[in-house]
Amino acid sequence: MQGVSVFTIGELARRTGLPVKTIRFYSDEGLLPPTDRTHAGYRLYDAKALARLELVRTLRELGIGLADVDKVLARAESISALASKHVEVLDEQIRVLRLRRAVLRAVAKRRSELDEVQLMNRLASMSDEERKRLVDEFWHEVTEGLDVDSEFYAHMRSAKPELPDDPSPEQLEAWVEFAELVQDADFRALIRGMGEQQAERRARGEDIDTFSQAQKDAWCGWSERAQAALDAGLPPDGDEGRALADDIAQLSHAEGESDTPEYRAKLAEQLAAGADPRGERYWQLMAIINGWPPIPSQNAAAQWIVAALRASIA
Repeated sequence: MQGVSVFTIGELARRTGLPVKTIRFYSDEGLLPPTDRTHAGYRLYDAKALARLELVRTLRELGIGLADVDKVLARAESISALASKHVEVLDEQIRVLRLRRAVLRAVAKRRSELDEVQLMNRLASMSDEERKRLVDEFWHEVTEGLDVDSEFYAHMRSAKPELPDDPSPEQLEAWVEFAELVQDADFRALIRGMGEQQAERRARGEDIDTFSQAQKDAWCGWSERAQAALDAGLPPDGDEGRALADDIAQLSHAEGESDTPEYRAKLAEQLAAGADPRGERYWQLMAIINGWPPIPSQNAAAQWIVAALRASIA
């Protein structure tokens, strides 16, 4: 190879900064075949081999495996196609690392015990599809076989938790609490019980759609009045509570019933089921996870309304 610059492995190491052991390994693996050999059998490399070694080093620094490096060098796959594949892999690795970081931050904030750390890590590692499937399974179980307001329940189940790739500790904690809530047997029984009540009333021929809409339309006003009474320190069995109970009892006309103590007791029970704080917490957690505006609690006002209805019967 007279007139052509050649290099020993030691010279390649000095020029590239790579260890001799690494260059020899690449050569043994066929990624850097020697250009020639000395009479004593030592490997020699030319300028093209030097450039090839630089390419191998760059690809390895990018995290590309030896088999894929070999494909690129053999022209079996383009660098751009290989880069696209590795970007996808890196994106997933980054997502996992961010979740792990969020778990550790939440663990440090909550001073969690080992069992909770394991639970948080398992729930945080769920994919978007697994999270959505958990919600779908929840709503399927609590409505299966029931004749309920399909439009209302379709709206309820359409909201899905969308945990971002880089969740805050608050979002991660909210997701863990949310996942525990929708898997809780008592909560599932509560929500299914509400559906069963609705289905039973449908079976009796009651016009619950008209009633439900009338209740929805009036609820904000009732809640505002109850909250104002709460803020003023007024008891639910006082004049304000009696007046609000009388107004709420007017829903009897929407149901084709009379305003009787029995009707007020039944209405109080229906509203009490809907006022369970876990139902409200479901949506508050969903808002935190998805980055929606905070949902203020109306539970205290709802409980005040229930108490006012019950007091009005006495």
